[in-house]
Amino acid sequence: MLNISKNPLNKTVHLTGFKSTDKVFHQKHYKHFNRFLMGSAIFGFIVLFLPWTQNIRGDGYLTTLKPDQRPQTIQSPIPGRIEQWFVQEGDYVKKGDTILHISEIKGEYFDPNLVARTGQQIKAKEASVSSYEGKVKALQNQTVALSTERKLKLEQAKNKLLQSKLKVQSDSIDLEAAKTNINIAEKQYDRVVLLQSEGLKAVTDVEEKRLKLQETQAKLISQENKLLAARNEVLNAEMEINRVQAAYTDKISKSQSDMFTAQSSQFNSEAQVTKLENQFTNYEMRSAMYYIRAPQNGYINKAIKAGIGETFKEGAGLVGIMPADIDMAVETFVTPLDLPLIHLGEKVRIQFDGWPAIVFSGWPNISYGTYGGEVVAVERFISANGKYRVLLAPDKDDHEWPEAIRAGSGATTLALLEDVPIWYELWRQLNGFPPNYYQPEGAKDKSVKK
Repeated sequence: MLNISKNPLNKTVHLTGFKSTDKVFHQKHYKHFNRFLMGSAIFGFIVLFLPWTQNIRGDGYLTTLKPDQRPQTIQSPIPGRIEQWFVQEGDYVKKGDTILHISEIKGEYFDPNLVARTGQQIKAKEASVSSYEGKVKALQNQTVALSTERKLKLEQAKNKLLQSKLKVQSDSIDLEAAKTNINIAEKQYDRVVLLQSEGLKAVTDVEEKRLKLQETQAKLISQENKLLAARNEVLNAEMEINRVQAAYTDKISKSQSDMFTAQSSQFNSEAQVTKLENQFTNYEMRSAMYYIRAPQNGYINKAIKAGIGETFKEGAGLVGIMPADIDMAVETFVTPLDLPLIHLGEKVRIQFDGWPAIVFSGWPNISYGTYGGEVVAVERFISANGKYRVLLAPDKDDHEWPEAIRAGSGATTLALLEDVPIWYELWRQLNGFPPNYYQPEGAKDKSVKK
């Protein structure tokens, strides 16, 4: 039938006259088929101009909106050994309920009366502090008494010095009087001797004057001795003042030194009391950690350390718990190419695993079994899978999410972008171009201020 032979059969053999050829090559079949092709072409051409919503698909899973509502592992801040379990996997617990009891494995905490004995040590040290306070007060009183006594002793010594100075003045005056008397006595003696030589006075008168002169000389010498003694008393009084000053300075300094030593011991005891109180509080808090309690209302997921008597280190996970009161969200991932198209407040359609859905990505209004979501957070750094993490919350304007969904199950997301004709979307897909970049209404460019 290709007519490549030099003996063409179509010129020698005619197909007309056969029943089969009459049925196949009937003109009515061509007419209906041509109408079908024409209608299909017109319908396809019209469809090309129908609106199509550009979208970004992503795969993710269900999570919680707030970090404190996500599954967590209850850890022990201290090392220990499991003694007793109070719950089972799947149980519902309230905040503060006891989950398990542990015991110590460190030797320094084995004493069951450790807290009480630490309290006794605190009381003993507090009594020591009180004793040192009393000693400090006594030494302060002693210092005040010594200061008062020194003041009185100095006043007494100063009075004695003043008396000695006055006595020196008195003796000086008496010495001058004695010198005057001896001058008079010498003159009288010389006059009597002269008169006696002239025969006007008797020898007895001369002897009386000589005796009086000698008495006056003796008084002069005695008065000089008294003056020297008085001056010596002045020196002694001055030395006494210096001695009292030095003696009481030494006593006061020693008393103050003892007081500072007592204060140092008092401060040291107070520091030890503070340290013991810190240990007491730590021991109390550590003893409270022997009972592992639920941090919030939730369900026990899995016991990580299960056996009785099993030991663990500090910070080791003991049991997993899922909070009861949670706000569901979807965590999805988009490629770096599509990230600039995601904005806060963007509307997203979500299909949950286990919930049958008929999805028309370009016509979301006729999609069945999908639920509305809204972008509430976009991660600033790329994840380990090479995509950016986007957090979706339920759309308040759409119907509520199913109550039976659980955190951790899969979800497929469909971010709705700009409405374009179908021919444009086909052309974009064939050329591998990204969806149209656009800004949502109300978004403003943030200029950088220098």
